[in-house]
Parts: sequence; C-alpha cells; structure tokens
Amino acid sequence: MSSCICIRLESYQAAHPGFVSQPYSTEMTIIIEVNSVKSSIAINILTLVVAVSAAFAAAVGLFWRDGGSLFSFSTLRDQTVQIFGRGIYRYDTLFFGAGFKVQDAVVLFIGVPLLIIALLRSQHGSAIGQLLLLGLLGYFLYVYASMALGASYNRLFLLYIIILSASLFAFIQAFSNVDLDMIAAHIPQGLPIRGLAIFMFVAGLVTLFVWGGPLATALVKGTPPERMDSYTTMVTYALDLAVITPATFLCAVLVLRGEPLGYAIAVPLLTLIILLAPQIILSTVFQRSAGVPFTTGEMVGPVAGFVILGLLASWLLVSILRAIR
Repeated sequence: MSSCICIRLESYQAAHPGFVSQPYSTEMTIIIEVNSVKSSIAINILTLVVAVSAAFAAAVGLFWRDGGSLFSFSTLRDQTVQIFGRGIYRYDTLFFGAGFKVQDAVVLFIGVPLLIIALLRSQHGSAIGQLLLLGLLGYFLYVYASMALGASYNRLFLLYIIILSASLFAFIQAFSNVDLDMIAAHIPQGLPIRGLAIFMFVAGLVTLFVWGGPLATALVKGTPPERMDSYTTMVTYALDLAVITPATFLCAVLVLRGEPLGYAIAVPLLTLIILLAPQIILSTVFQRSAGVPFTTGEMVGPVAGFVILGLLASWLLVSILRAIR
C-alpha cells in the first residue's frame, strides 16, 4: 500500500514541477500512518492470542482434576522431595505445583481481564491504555517465560511457547510504539521522580539479595540451592537476576537523568510487581496449607515484603497514569 502511494505522489510531482514540498510531506505522513496501522493490527492480533491462550492454559491448570495424589521422589542428588502428583502439574514439586495453581488464578481472574480492557482502551487511542497494555504484556511475558522454561513438561507445553512468543513480540512492538515525547511532556511534572528512582533501586537490591544470596551460599557449600529439588536449574533466579534486576537499576538511572525512556521501562516493571504481589502472598498461604514446610520468617517475610512493594508500586503506577491523563 505504501509503495503505491509513493508512485502516485511521485507521478503527481513529475506532472507539476513547481509543486515540490507538499507531495513529499504528504507521502511521509501517509506512510507513517499506514505503518502505524499495521503495527496496531499486529499488536492487537498478538494480544488476543495471548489473552485467549493464557485464559485456556490457566483454566486447565486451575480446574483440571485427574484423581492423582502426592508422592515422594528421589532426585539425582539423592534428595527425597514431594511431587504434586495431580492435575496438569503432576510432575512438579509440591512447592511449585501449589504455586502454579495460584498463578493460574491470578492470570485467569485478574491478568486476562485487565489485558482485554487495556487492549480496548489502546484501540481508542488512549495513552493510558497503551501504557497499561505494555505493562500487562510484560507481565504475561515474564509468567510464561517461567512456565515454558521452568515448569515440568506437561500437555500445555506448546501453548506456553505460543504465549511466550506472542507476548514477546507484542511487547517489543508495544514498547517501540511508546510516545517518548508525550511522556517527557507530561509525566515528570506529576510524579515523585526521586521516589520512583529510589523504589527501583531498592527493588533491584532486594531481588539481588533474595536470589543472589542463596546462590552464593550454595556455591560456597557445594550444594544445590534450596527448592531446586527435582529441577535441573533455577529459572526464576536466572530471569530475575539477568533481566529484572538490571532493568530496575537502568530504570532508576534513566529516571534520575530525566530520560523519558526510564518511565517507559518503569511501567512494565511496576505492573509486574503489582500482579506478583497477590500471587506471592496467596502462594505462600496455599503452599503452607498443602503441606510445604515454612518457618515463621519464611512466611511473614515474603507476605509483608510484597504487601509493601505492591502498595508502593500501585501508587507510583497510578501517579504515572494520572500525569498522562
């Protein structure tokens, strides 16, 4: 379509030598608008794939029953662990199987509805809707990267890959469409800049300490990290330390420097923290009720920590959206 427009405008210029600037200006505007429409269509299609596929995967994970039961398993490291033994997560450990159930509930009843709402708002040209869509796509990207790479193989594995791929490319496209000029013009005036930067630094340091500490201890002792159990690697540790932690530090630096890109990075990070808060809190409760042993500190620490992080992240995200509005 854009090449056809170019040919017609060039023909018009050839027929009217004195008319120079206007055809090129019109040509550029039309091409930009056509590319923008194509980009929006691609994001819409990919987002719908994510929403429908994630809703199905979460519903199966949450509600499917097969009559199985908990059983013990001896790992390659001569450890005896408890395997969930039922439903789609029958080959995951009790700790992760119970956690995945809660994650499915959050995805199905919170994540998917919010994703659809954000998509509808973004289609009507809402800047708030576009930023919310970016944040929610980041959340689904994180969740299904964890499932595709970390959960024990099950019948939904190919669906995890589809969701991971669709959310990845939708997120990349949505991020590239963020209007940095609009952000620079509106957000800094209505946002506690230092508060956002400090929050990101602290969140990165907490993640580094919570995941990096056990890994360093395990390396020194020559033992596998806790909760590794029957798995071959620690996917959550890898994603958080390799992607999330550096992103929080980069975001903080850019925000302090007044770079609008910092706020664009902040939106998916804040959205991720907000949606992980109920997931972590409920997972701890359900894991404990399922029989996973926890000390008082292991229960109170994550719950209290994510309550505080979730509330602060909600306040900061609302501040960003209000500034844009």
